Amino acid sequence: MTHPRIAFIGAGNMAASLIGGLLARGVPTARIVASEPHAEQRQRIAAEHGIAVLEDNAAAAAGADIVVLAVKPQVMKDVCLALAPALPQGALVVSIAAGIPCASLERWLGEQAIVRCMPNTPSLLREGASGLYANARTSAAQREQAGELLGAVGLALWLDEEAQIDAVTAVSGSGPAYFFLLMEAMSAAGQRLGLDAATASLLARQTALGAARMALESDVDPAELRRRVTSPKGTTEAAINAFQAGGFEALVDQALHAAAHRSAQLAEQLGQ
Repeated sequence: MTHPRIAFIGAGNMAASLIGGLLARGVPTARIVASEPHAEQRQRIAAEHGIAVLEDNAAAAAGADIVVLAVKPQVMKDVCLALAPALPQGALVVSIAAGIPCASLERWLGEQAIVRCMPNTPSLLREGASGLYANARTSAAQREQAGELLGAVGLALWLDEEAQIDAVTAVSGSGPAYFFLLMEAMSAAGQRLGLDAATASLLARQTALGAARMALESDVDPAELRRRVTSPKGTTEAAINAFQAGGFEALVDQALHAAAHRSAQLAEQLGQ
């Protein structure tokens, strides 16, 4: 099987995680190239992954089957306008930049097959969760290629509507920070209960990992798992009751709606 030639425009952390995931799945180094404006980062990525890393975006994109846009949203417009004349005809463009809608990418790049993705930071450990949306010009084969690309660093799920990207951003894109916040709060509470800082922190982090694995590997949903560990009149029930008395579910709903609303705002601002 011939692997597509993949060009990464921008070689930051998320691009590096995707490159590492692709190489781990057997994609030859010769089929991956990247561009990066900073010399130190070019040298680091080339040394770590054994791929060619160029300074010029157009040179990197030349002859590519898939062009991955991995630059900051604030510079995406300028990068796209400069790159458009050099894009190979029929290439698939995959954007992993937050807040840039397909309509804006189409306006800046021309008539291209475009897949917009919302990955999250656990992709750096190949434990990511990504939502993907394809425009009408994207073929079934290109959708499969995009799915394999993001699947190299974790879960990749297709969305029916681009507006759902805002919900993905709220749930999984920003989601790791919510769990970090909970771990912080649990660790601090543990210290107030008499544990030393290192013990409280390690217990909170390991518990989060164990709970996540149980939820992913179990054949029942999290609500049932919660019920199974909540004995009547026991310690867990006391804690759950305290959470719910404080409006836990409503607060989570409010927080995710705020994140989704901000995602939509950024898309409107950055896509001009």
